[in-house]
Amino acid sequence: MSVTIWHNPRCSKSRQTLALLEQSGMTPEVRLYLEDAPSKDEIRHALKLLNLEPRGLMRTGESDYKEQSLADKEGDDLIDAMAATPKLIERPIVFSGSKARIGRPPESVLDIL
Repeated sequence: MSVTIWHNPRCSKSRQTLALLEQSGMTPEVRLYLEDAPSKDEIRHALKLLNLEPRGLMRTGESDYKEQSLADKEGDDLIDAMAATPKLIERPIVFSGSKARIGRPPESVLDIL
């Protein structure tokens, strides 16, 4: 089974989640999503798999969130913002087959492996 992680190596939860995957014998595809930003369609797909609305996938404490006045936005405007500013996307996200989980806490990804 193919496993992919949207990973930020500067984030402790992302590093812990990647280590947990590797300790479980997985060799995930590591996507450095800050450098290789997900497209709007990829974000929509992640939202569907996670069963979340766009704001549920956002890091609302980021300064960019406030600077872009995203608290007043909805739907596609939030997806556009995440595609343009990927650090707004909550991390890490692990994809396995037709399932996905946010690795907060890291152990939450184990049920999709």
